[in-house]
Amino acid sequence: MDLDTARPQNNTKSVPNEIISEIVELRNELSSSNVPVGLKEDTMKSVDRLQRMAKWGNYSSEFETVDKYVDWITRIPWGKVTEDNLNIQNAKDMMDSTHYGMDTIKNLILDYISVMQLKKVKERRDPNSEGKRNSPAPVLLFLGLQGVGKTTIAQSIAQAMGRKFARVSLGAIGDVRTLRGVPRYEIDAEPGQIVKALVRTQSMNPVILLDEIEKASVNKGVLNDVMAALLEILDSEQNSTFLDHYVDYPVDLSQVFFICTANNLGGLSAALLDRLEVIRFTSYSDEDKRIIAKEYILPDALADMGLSKEYVQITEEVWPLLIRPVGFDAGIRQLERNIYTLLRSAAREIVEGKDVPVVITPDNLKKYVLPDQGPLS
Repeated sequence: MDLDTARPQNNTKSVPNEIISEIVELRNELSSSNVPVGLKEDTMKSVDRLQRMAKWGNYSSEFETVDKYVDWITRIPWGKVTEDNLNIQNAKDMMDSTHYGMDTIKNLILDYISVMQLKKVKERRDPNSEGKRNSPAPVLLFLGLQGVGKTTIAQSIAQAMGRKFARVSLGAIGDVRTLRGVPRYEIDAEPGQIVKALVRTQSMNPVILLDEIEKASVNKGVLNDVMAALLEILDSEQNSTFLDHYVDYPVDLSQVFFICTANNLGGLSAALLDRLEVIRFTSYSDEDKRIIAKEYILPDALADMGLSKEYVQITEEVWPLLIRPVGFDAGIRQLERNIYTLLRSAAREIVEGKDVPVVITPDNLKKYVLPDQGPLS
């Protein structure tokens, strides 16, 4: 008898050592993470299954799925928060340095920071008091026309509070899974935008801007789903156990400071509006625009182009022409574009050898701002 024929055959396939070592790394990554115990135990079962299959020489296509899932859940900053800056004067100075006016919004933020400060003092005096419980932040809805500063003031608020900032654009969302995530065993599985914002900021208490929430969808059925998801995200009674369909485990959003923006209230559900504190942004007056242009836009534009006031000077008579290029404009975007266009034209003249300073007057303004872009159209 042929001994080779008589010898029992081993039908198990050989699995590369790299796969086994990657599974071990996966286990170590999960074990050393701050993932909640319940989620960690459930995920570890999937890793154990991979390890058993590898031991018997079987390579599972589940590896990529589990590997991607472990990567995402370990990147979520579970329990990690940034320290709030509760100095009222600092917050006021910070917001004043970036935005002119907007006293209503600024005062609301200063009021909220004041409450946070008092609760922190009470917690230090009596650690067992009710003050230890987190006070939910107000959910603000900034309502106004384009270009009136809704997005930029949200960034300024985050800076004033010493929190990380993330923006989630909801314009034309056609699938509620953009917010809730895609389950991990489906094609293109990934977390929703809210969990991704936490991962980007590496903080569980950032300021998250939900931009253009009224433009979520034109599909009535999808819009209802999106509004329901937003209700869970923004409602302080529900968002401590927000369920992202990819993570499939409650994610605490109660410490997030949510700010929403909208141009109008059309499409927003009554239930959602009931949870929001609507702040209406009015149009800028000509005097507001003049101050903003001279004290905020112009210095930033000069710095962006490597210029200074010694190189380019704008006479007072020019500002009304820049402020009202073709009539009334609620925001400041066209004003900002005009200033940048003017400075770029002046920069070219300086590079070509023109004497400095370049002085802009009503008589020569047409050379620097095109007629179809602004004041002479």
